[in-house]
Amino acid sequence: MKCPGQDTLYWKEDAIYEVKCPECNKNVEFFKDDTARKCDHCGHRFANPKMDFGCASYCKYAEQCIGNLPPELIAQKEDLLKNRVAIEMKKYFKRDFKRIGHATRVARYAETIGKNEAGNMAVILSAAYLHDIGIHEAERKFNSTAPKYQEQEGPPIAREILTRLGANETLINEVCDIVGHHHHPRDEETLNFKVIYDADLIENLSEKHKENPMEKDRILKIINKSFMTESGKKEAEKVLAAN
Repeated sequence: MKCPGQDTLYWKEDAIYEVKCPECNKNVEFFKDDTARKCDHCGHRFANPKMDFGCASYCKYAEQCIGNLPPELIAQKEDLLKNRVAIEMKKYFKRDFKRIGHATRVARYAETIGKNEAGNMAVILSAAYLHDIGIHEAERKFNSTAPKYQEQEGPPIAREILTRLGANETLINEVCDIVGHHHHPRDEETLNFKVIYDADLIENLSEKHKENPMEKDRILKIINKSFMTESGKKEAEKVLAAN
């Protein structure tokens, strides 16, 4: 069965229309299911400005349904993905507001750091929301929240969530890799990992600082020694050493 939005049986007169080329201003004919077309006059290829991507912004079958996705829709899909991952994280943790709050704050720091470092925000925010997703299984199986158990139990749960949401395999693999060792940096690390590591460290230090306040000099020493990105250091100073 075809998606009704793409089945010509349901099309009306407005299913074919002309759009001005943004380069030469000549008319280019579009069918409503064309994601992009090339201008016959100047050769410029551009996305269909009238196309309502609708469910294609989250449907995992969108590419099969409407062909190769334009960059605009790929960006839209990734932007929507991080919001849906946040929802799935909250559903998974249910009434464990402590873990929900921690993940949400880590994601907030990761967004600031990641944008400043020009990281892949879909990977970064998905990993931020899911970095501690294995903590309940660690408690159930080992009666422990030790980092090694979280890292062991987290990736299968993260993979199931991301697969169900229709994320691409490359993103899933990178997020699961980060989740699987987010407390233990390797000798060589990706930028996306470094962003998550710094964001998580800010939140962990902030929680400890609230319980047992540290002197500013000690905080600055930790920041200079432990953080992996310059943006992470700046954010840590803003959060931890502002006063």
